[in-house]
Amino acid sequence: MRVTELVGVYDADGGLLGEAAYVWGRLRGTRHCTLCDITHSPLRRRPEWDAMVASLPVPVRLLHANELDADLADAVERAGAPVVLARTSAAWEVLVTGEELGEMAGSVERTGALLLDRLGADRVEDAQP
Repeated sequence: MRVTELVGVYDADGGLLGEAAYVWGRLRGTRHCTLCDITHSPLRRRPEWDAMVASLPVPVRLLHANELDADLADAVERAGAPVVLARTSAAWEVLVTGEELGEMAGSVERTGALLLDRLGADRVEDAQP
């Protein structure tokens, strides 16, 4: 099936309270999101993440667990978060699991290579402008 979009879903809620809860849990050692490790430095989103995403042949969105529509929420419930999902004409499918994101050890470069490998030329519908 051809992929038209990727969505990375953090294992954390968005918004001021969600972000604060994540940071507090991270400091206490009770929360960890491997997708956060890849996309963010301790202070902000990594510019190398944005550059890598711009080079991909499909658009990429990043969402927090509390920002999902019903379709995405169902897919994440089945797959678990964090996760990278691929949108096809049929459904959302898992492109990269949370375990695989952990294996990237925070590397944007390795994550980009994995995404490109999983997408493959035959799975991409339309290139980004």
